[in-house]
Amino acid sequence: MSKKLVIKVTAGADAPERCSQAFTVAAVAVASGVEVSLWLTGESSWFALPGRAAEFELPHAAPLPDLLESILAAGRVTLCTQCAARRGIEQQDTVEGVRIAGAQVFVSEIMADGVQALVY
Repeated sequence: MSKKLVIKVTAGADAPERCSQAFTVAAVAVASGVEVSLWLTGESSWFALPGRAAEFELPHAAPLPDLLESILAAGRVTLCTQCAARRGIEQQDTVEGVRIAGAQVFVSEIMADGVQALVY
């Protein structure tokens, strides 16, 4: 059975520890060979834009740009359709490799066999 982890992160700079935990868990899972799908929703949506991860600061935490880069290199990053629309973010605005998709795709990912889902 293949291992897949779907992580939905709702927190951004408004809740930095929760945000950092989500990105850290996703990056560690990718490095461990787990198939990872990270969903950016709510305030974390801003990290789909170039340069925004570099603005994030949390003492004693891995740099968010490095975590995002590792997740994009071996996993999948998705920006919520509605969250993007509410913030005026369009596909051409996002970091290369980030897709925009909605609830139907999220549900299909979390309902697949062998999937574990986490929400931060």
